[in-house]
Amino acid sequence: MSLDLLKDKGTPIEKQKFTWRDIVQKPISKLNDDAFTRIRIILMNGIEHEANRFSHFFARVNKEMQLPLAKIRRIEQHQQTMINWLLGADHSPLETTIGYEQVAIEVTAAVAQKEPDSYLAQNYRYGLLEDFDHMYRYSALMDRLEGKDANNILQNYTDVITGRPTIIEHRDPEDDLRNHYDRKNAAFITKLHALTIMSGEQQTHNYYMNIGPLFSDPIARQLYAEIAHIEEQHVTQYESIIDPHETLMEKWLMHEATEIYNYYSCVAYETDPRIKAIWERFLDYELGQFQVVKELFKKVENRDPEEVISAKLPDPIEYKSQRDFIRDVLKEEVGFRSVGKDFVKTPEEESRISREYRDQLNSQGSPSESVATGYIYKPGTELNNLDLVVKH
Repeated sequence: MSLDLLKDKGTPIEKQKFTWRDIVQKPISKLNDDAFTRIRIILMNGIEHEANRFSHFFARVNKEMQLPLAKIRRIEQHQQTMINWLLGADHSPLETTIGYEQVAIEVTAAVAQKEPDSYLAQNYRYGLLEDFDHMYRYSALMDRLEGKDANNILQNYTDVITGRPTIIEHRDPEDDLRNHYDRKNAAFITKLHALTIMSGEQQTHNYYMNIGPLFSDPIARQLYAEIAHIEEQHVTQYESIIDPHETLMEKWLMHEATEIYNYYSCVAYETDPRIKAIWERFLDYELGQFQVVKELFKKVENRDPEEVISAKLPDPIEYKSQRDFIRDVLKEEVGFRSVGKDFVKTPEEESRISREYRDQLNSQGSPSESVATGYIYKPGTELNNLDLVVKH
């Protein structure tokens, strides 16, 4: 299937209707449905949530755009609700957390391999190794609190081993900012990648901030606080790679294009016919919404939308296990650190300000280290033939 953003009209927004029974559909099963179906659900909830946040911000600074923003935002709020409610009550908060980290790992790994800008690809690989370690720490917590095997959620797609240890991920904000792409010269796929990964990380941060206080176990509460801190760092990193000189209309156009691209990717890889029908429906809805924003863009900025987007969508995100790629990145880059906007290859080259910042945060102990003390994950198949030693 190929799409042309300028020609494929989709469903007109006046026909994008919902009912409550339509919005709240049968949820997926954590055991019987494929893990990548859950990955797509979680990511698309994040994509829609970011669209909502951006739309509200835009409306607060531009009176003329408030009505068209409100009309499209209301539809997308219904879309987000339908998607988010597909996660079933059979998922415990910790199992959902494992799912969130699997999204961060597998989607970021897929994006890192397709990103044409080598500097931005390095950014994705850098963040990937930190999310990889978060999943290990949460797997230890789930074993401790619920006596469950994380692989029940991961379904053998993703390894459970340490990445860049969470205890050393804390950095001074000066070492979290990155160089941004150039809005005039960056590839379309580069812009789509940046907004996709930033959206996913933003919703992960929000989820941890909301769910963490609901635990009674003190280590669990501390671990969510610690990893939410890293997710905030990741949002800082990923939003800083988006060109801040883009106009708000450019950004709105890119948000709509990013939603289309991600629904297009979901349609390409979804194996559940019922869920695929939802992705197809919302792909048509987003195409209809894009047409409205495209015309507003031309009217307000007196510019051709192709100055910002390409008519043809890039190849979809590959929803498949990225295990081999991740193992290679672990072997080669687990010791990397960020200094200012650049990356260095050894811990010894790390900046003084980040070491001091981290030492202060960890001065009374590290929840991520405490929760994993004595914990070694031993699944049935995932570590077979893995010749990998991760050195802290």
